[in-house]
Amino acid sequence: MIFTKVNNLPRRVNKYTYVNNLKFKQFVVFTTFCFLMSCKTDTGKLTEINGRQIPIDSTLAETDSIATFVEPYRNRINEVLDSTLAYAPNPLLLKDGERTSSMGNLMADIVFEQAAPIFNSRSGKDLDFVVLNAGGVRSIISEGNVSARNAYEVMPFENYIEVVELSGSAARQLIDFVAKSSRRHPVSGIRIVTDKNRSLESVNIQGQPFDENRNYYVATSDYLVNGGPSVGFFDEIISITETDYLIRNAIIDYFKKVDTLKAVADDRIKQLN
Repeated sequence: MIFTKVNNLPRRVNKYTYVNNLKFKQFVVFTTFCFLMSCKTDTGKLTEINGRQIPIDSTLAETDSIATFVEPYRNRINEVLDSTLAYAPNPLLLKDGERTSSMGNLMADIVFEQAAPIFNSRSGKDLDFVVLNAGGVRSIISEGNVSARNAYEVMPFENYIEVVELSGSAARQLIDFVAKSSRRHPVSGIRIVTDKNRSLESVNIQGQPFDENRNYYVATSDYLVNGGPSVGFFDEIISITETDYLIRNAIIDYFKKVDTLKAVADDRIKQLN
């Protein structure tokens, strides 16, 4: 039985019990309303973005406590980076050849030499050639002592060496792209000859004529395999073998095992007149 007037309650119903029940129901209704309102999605709109340029210059004072804390780590890093690993009797440049460069050739040759045994141990196959992108070689190496710092300057990116398996037709597309490019893309293990219009005249891989009826194993950067600068010649990959080897580390390891760096801008890519 429900009563609407508190003052007219029968004796068997306690007046205070009724009031408490009424207050509890009101509390439940209020809490439910608040919960539903809190679940409402707020679709606010961004109206303004403010920003300011903070110059990094000599006006900024060094914090002594931070400098003191960092100093031993900085000194150790500089010691490792600047220790001599090899010697360059001549500067290795980026644009000293018509279609190739001494720096690009050295880098491609290093990738081939360092990655070939790793690929063979993991796949049982032999590496055929190397193709890198010209933009991946970021600096020259000057004449004189060569250190790990030079490797970081040449390859500042965290790019790994990967070996892709390409069909003969896909390999031809890759070779044709390199042949027609106006940039000096580093290659190793391959010799490309074009006519004056940069159409293919002949291609030799490991001293053998190019065979479109077989597959080729090409070492390159994971940056290119994953899309890179829209070059498009790794769209038809049959398989990928990871080496877990940074290009930079390959360069440093090569520096450590040789005494003198020798590289020239040769005719591994040659354009006939």
